[in-house]
Amino acid sequence: MPSLQLENISLSYGDRDILSSVSMSLSDTSRTALAGANGSGKSTLMKIICGLIEPDSGVVHKTRGSRISYLPQSDYVFKDSTVYSSADDAFLYFHDMHEKVKELEKKISDNAYSGDSLLNSLLTEHHDLHEKILSSGYYQRETKIYQVLQGLGFSINDISRPCSEFSGGWQMRIALARTLLGQSDFLLLDEPTNYLDVEARIWLKNYIARYQGGIFIVSHDRDFLDESVQEVIEIFNGAVTRYTGNYSSYELQRKQRNDQLIIQHERQQEEIKRVEQFIERFRYKASKARQVQSRITTLDKLERIELPENLIKIRFTFPQSQHSGKQIFTVENLSKSYGQLQVLSDLSFSMVRGDRLAVTGKNGAGKTTLLRILAKMDNQFSGKKINGTGLSIGYFSQDSDTLLNNHLTAYEEIELSCPTQLIPKLRSYLGSFLFRGDDIYKKTEVLSGGEKSRLSLLKLLLNPHNVLILDEPTSHLDIAAKDVLLDALKSYTGTLVFVSHDSYFIRNLATRIMYISESGIEIFEGDYDYFSWVLENRNRYITDDIEPIVPKVSDSKKEVVNNSCTLAKEWKSRNVLRNKIKSLQKQEEQILTMIDQYDKKIEDLTLQMSDPQHYQNGDSMKTLLEELEKTRNEQNNQMNLWETTRTSLEELSSNE
Repeated sequence: MPSLQLENISLSYGDRDILSSVSMSLSDTSRTALAGANGSGKSTLMKIICGLIEPDSGVVHKTRGSRISYLPQSDYVFKDSTVYSSADDAFLYFHDMHEKVKELEKKISDNAYSGDSLLNSLLTEHHDLHEKILSSGYYQRETKIYQVLQGLGFSINDISRPCSEFSGGWQMRIALARTLLGQSDFLLLDEPTNYLDVEARIWLKNYIARYQGGIFIVSHDRDFLDESVQEVIEIFNGAVTRYTGNYSSYELQRKQRNDQLIIQHERQQEEIKRVEQFIERFRYKASKARQVQSRITTLDKLERIELPENLIKIRFTFPQSQHSGKQIFTVENLSKSYGQLQVLSDLSFSMVRGDRLAVTGKNGAGKTTLLRILAKMDNQFSGKKINGTGLSIGYFSQDSDTLLNNHLTAYEEIELSCPTQLIPKLRSYLGSFLFRGDDIYKKTEVLSGGEKSRLSLLKLLLNPHNVLILDEPTSHLDIAAKDVLLDALKSYTGTLVFVSHDSYFIRNLATRIMYISESGIEIFEGDYDYFSWVLENRNRYITDDIEPIVPKVSDSKKEVVNNSCTLAKEWKSRNVLRNKIKSLQKQEEQILTMIDQYDKKIEDLTLQMSDPQHYQNGDSMKTLLEELEKTRNEQNNQMNLWETTRTSLEELSSNE
């Protein structure tokens, strides 16, 4: 059984210990996440495992013949081949093995009448290699390649296109496809979901669940980790700690551990303070010189307890913004083209104050274009887009970090755009977005992508806006930074439109979800779990059990169409049922309101009848009695209608 072991791995850069005596093991059934703050050494550890970096000390042991595939965060570029041929390179190992089998077959033929020992040796080697090739899927690789590429979002036409025609994000998808297809014993994936849309993330999650080999993942996607891993290894201060369970379980266990760490830290700080007071008090008394020196030596040797940065939390509060009107955006028949390329077609929807709309869909569906139009950054479109009254719009784009001044520090950058009344709290605001200590004095030009993204977001959020439009605000952010942003936006009282592929972020923030596809837009009212269920079932034909679409294979295409039709009917039936339930619920509310109104009317009529001016007047009393009887009859009719509606509602709800 393939295994991977790290023994006392250490690595330093200058005077900083990145890894210190790290020991851990992985098996071919491992589903492990590697966690830790940015800069803690996660990517470095992966590169050491793959042999791309030599440690200062320690050894990496792996079972003889086992193979490791590694996907870095970025910088994969494919130029001189098509998407298909680049993916097919994943099988080079087995192609070489296939050539070796051919050589062995020739040797076997040439030595058919040689001694038994030589022939048996050749036959055994041939058998072993042939079995490995068969189990790898080498002879079915075309189907496998199309399956993986389609799962990651490539169309049939894309697969035959040159790689050079694709952007960096799509190049990374090609690299991910090749990594997955390699059938290695261990997959090391560094941020595999970074460039994936919601559909591709769902597909990757399911693919990993079925993968026959060990998985070692670095990811900032909490939901993806929860559904993909069974243990978490955390790097902190160069050392590793193993936690069993998924990522949420790790966070719970880490919190319990950190609670104890805080107590120990406080006790140690109290002891340090007490010893320092003794030293300061008796430093110049000759009679206490020995005791003072002893305590100085003790402090020098003391291993200080350090608290992880994630324990130091500062709450972000938004500056007060002006009040907007109730209607925010009304969009009617909106279309947008770039030359011959139709990006958006006939979109119609509306938003009211307080909406939190998540916009999602495949890459290239027009999400960024729609946000630019809503933010008034693009006015070249057809159709109508009507803004409500009193809108103050703040817009964050994927390239907002390019607007930072490279010659300013993080503090100076924020200070220039910060409202005067908030300047006294500026350090706290920077701290809430994880800029602490000397970090605030770093020039923006030396900040990482994640740090620049956080700084640009803070710069936007410190200005009072009643509408925020955010395009991929979680890109380049680790989980701790995402939590800071999520907590901040949860407290935001204005209207929010955002593009994100992070399911945890959407689930905890959105009240509505807009899904943009080739067929138009669909609006899902909350309930991210239902939204993801719909997407997962629409694309369930791209699995190991059902053939993907492969050119010139009519049966596969027929099967895809049949599966798609079945799914469409299933989804339509479920959607119709949900709409009926919603309609009946609304009808029930209206009936109950009517019944309450009749109650008030009956009470009013009874009160009038007790008035002497009415009961002493026969005609007046007769009119009141007739009105009372009519009202009671109408109320009875509404009661009967309510009972019928309630029965129908209960029956439909039981079938949902």
